[in-house]
Amino acid sequence: MITLYHAPQSRSTRMIWLLEELAAPYTIRQVSIFRPMTGAGLPDPANPHPDKQVPAITDGETVVAESVAIVLYLTDALPAAGLGPLAGAPRRGDYLTWLLWYAAALEPAMFASFGNELDSAPIKKRAYDAAVRRLENALAKGPYLMGDTFTAVDLLVSSAMAFGRQAFPESKVFDAYLGRCNTRPAALRSLDLDEAEGVQRAA
Repeated sequence: MITLYHAPQSRSTRMIWLLEELAAPYTIRQVSIFRPMTGAGLPDPANPHPDKQVPAITDGETVVAESVAIVLYLTDALPAAGLGPLAGAPRRGDYLTWLLWYAAALEPAMFASFGNELDSAPIKKRAYDAAVRRLENALAKGPYLMGDTFTAVDLLVSSAMAFGRQAFPESKVFDAYLGRCNTRPAALRSLDLDEAEGVQRAA
């Protein structure tokens, strides 16, 4: 049984979405976290995350923290849902590239826009423009970032974009993409479960 350490309305909500997509048996354990944007909350000693943040999961004796690591761990461990190509599959390299691009390029670009840094920092503005251009080019070729099939990459990217939609330019392509991703049944179920405590979901 996988245990998700979760704080409502945080990055761990999308891990509920992931677990619902994977049809994995899991338990939600709510933990308190410090929220830097508001100054609210305290670290929870029961949280296994090294920094007492979320998301984190335990799978038996294994602890995995951070969204990209959890996505990679779970999509490899539970391949039947087809959310990510396994090692040796033809598109494994594309999958790994998109996962790391999300963490290394998209999130920094989004937060640079939030922080009004783009006008005063030309390097960040170029990185932001490159991230937006890459998204637009990929979505022009297919409904999802890796083509016709929804993958865990789309879960990460669309959840971040939905949270920070104002950080990105107006775009019918982006809005249609967010509509496709965030109205998936598993995504909607994750919102219903966001405030849940001690929920156990069977496979």
